[in-house]
Amino acid sequence: MSAICWFPDNTVLCNFAIVGRLDVLRDVLRGRGRWVEAIAHEVEASSAYIPDLGGIADEGWLGDPIEIDDPKLMADVARTRRVVFGGDVDNELRHLGEAQTCELIRTVEEYADSWWITDDQDALRYARGQQITTRETIEIVSIAVVEGSLSSEDGFELMHAMKSKGRSLRLPVNAAELMR
Repeated sequence: MSAICWFPDNTVLCNFAIVGRLDVLRDVLRGRGRWVEAIAHEVEASSAYIPDLGGIADEGWLGDPIEIDDPKLMADVARTRRVVFGGDVDNELRHLGEAQTCELIRTVEEYADSWWITDDQDALRYARGQQITTRETIEIVSIAVVEGSLSSEDGFELMHAMKSKGRSLRLPVNAAELMR
């Protein structure tokens, strides 16, 4: 039986961190959050620009980064990074987090029922095409609203604050949209 883990990628973590609301994401994850080593590395690098990201590893709410050391899985990750996400040989880290997460969920039985949370539209299309359950920031905020951690108005304002800070994400048309 597989564990249902939720894997936010760096785009999602940055969305919440840039407005100082990682607590909303952490609360929605309710102990199910996980990350792969490449995402942990991206978060560390992004913390130079978005300081709120700096505490994620220490707080431990995404657990220890999952290391991929199986040679076949490593080869699959490398192929997906290059072929699907357009990673090049000059920058081996580019798109590594997306590839590690997708291949982990797609091929490792323990994570087969897990969710990937991303706002990268190309990655989102690929993952959904691979039958990986995939969510966006708007859906995470909607969960927070439905569960009562945020009002729909606060969720709406939160997402627009993310956008005003330069984040690329799908926005709700109105606050009521977050009630679904």
